[in-house]
Amino acid sequence: MNRTARILALKKEKNAIILAHNYQRPEIQDLSDVVGDSLELAQKARETEAPLIVFCGVLFMAETAKILNPKKKVIIPVRDALCPLADQLTPGMIREARERHPGAHVVLYINSTAECKALADVICTSANAVKVVRSLAGKEVIVGPDSNLAAYIQDQVPEKEIIAIPPGGHCYVHECFTPEDLLAARRRGGAIVCHPECRPEIQRGSDVVASTGGMVRLVGSIREDAAWNILTEREMAYRLKTLYPGHTFHVKEEAVCEDMKKTTVEDLLAALEREQFEVTLPPDIMERARGAIERMLVIGR
Repeated sequence: MNRTARILALKKEKNAIILAHNYQRPEIQDLSDVVGDSLELAQKARETEAPLIVFCGVLFMAETAKILNPKKKVIIPVRDALCPLADQLTPGMIREARERHPGAHVVLYINSTAECKALADVICTSANAVKVVRSLAGKEVIVGPDSNLAAYIQDQVPEKEIIAIPPGGHCYVHECFTPEDLLAARRRGGAIVCHPECRPEIQRGSDVVASTGGMVRLVGSIREDAAWNILTEREMAYRLKTLYPGHTFHVKEEAVCEDMKKTTVEDLLAALEREQFEVTLPPDIMERARGAIERMLVIGR
């Protein structure tokens, strides 16, 4: 029995569900039950009845699945698949920001650790950040850890005062996009779609700013085949091409999330065989973080 067949057999035998982010390797996407953005995966994690959740992504995503399913077993195939962006924010930074801005709400990007989520009023994703912030009373809103997403929210919700923590927090993958990339895309032709983790000048120079799930919906809304310049992690093009094979997608080959690429088919097989590596969190952290995540899910996309 080859590895693919063994994975499918084990998944059935253990009644497991495999969730994968849009940035995972193509072969992992192909083996997953659900491929999506952070919001879609969080929603599916909350809805699933499977007793075993295998999360092919990075740690904060698997933590979110565990927080929403405290009685289920959640495993991540690679223990050190982390998110450098999430690690830029600490609980101490959040406490200090609350002291400086006592009336402000704290909205944390889902790309944050469980310990930080436990200190938030509400979580957001790139798909619903603007909607979440608009739903809040008061003028000041503390947003972290991505300062580019914070700038996007500020642009879309000018009536609020967005306070980014930490200043300069960023995703190294999305920081790699430059004005030269925009010029090259204009010469090549096709719509330019960037992720809100890109720098503000890249957002302004793009035709559309969208989450990865938003990119899927955008392309799906166009009936005729078209060309697209996708300014996010390069594997997003595989996801889009799978769904919409008639369209053409241009990416920056250097836009690679190394942690997302750590998970291989061998790792996925080992995770199912040994049910490793289980995600565990302190009950009090899970309870407080769950409230912030659930408030986001009520607000929706």
